[in-house]
Amino acid sequence: MEHYMTLFEKPFNMIKSREKIIEVRLNDKKRQIISIGDLITFYKFPKKEENLTVKVLDKYVFEDFEQLYSNFDFSLFGCEEYTMKRMIDETYAIYTSEQEKAYGALGIKICLI
Repeated sequence: MEHYMTLFEKPFNMIKSREKIIEVRLNDKKRQIISIGDLITFYKFPKKEENLTVKVLDKYVFEDFEQLYSNFDFSLFGCEEYTMKRMIDETYAIYTSEQEKAYGALGIKICLI
């Protein structure tokens, strides 16, 4: 199955350069149907003129983003010099704590194809 998502320029470029191998999302209904082996095409936001396709290698589901980040080296998210506070703050700039409580956190291990 193939899925379609958008990414801001910085994470898009980090996946493109293979610096980022775990993409973080809410574990909402749209993401719950993603399976290992599926393909995800990411479109660079906002113009969506550039895209890249990745293969899903694994999925990691946690109650919250802090638990997710605590289980992996930050370099896998393309953020090796970040602190936990910065990881959480930047995530909350995209998702609210209410969304996090409702859906939980999802890490998607990917490989650029």
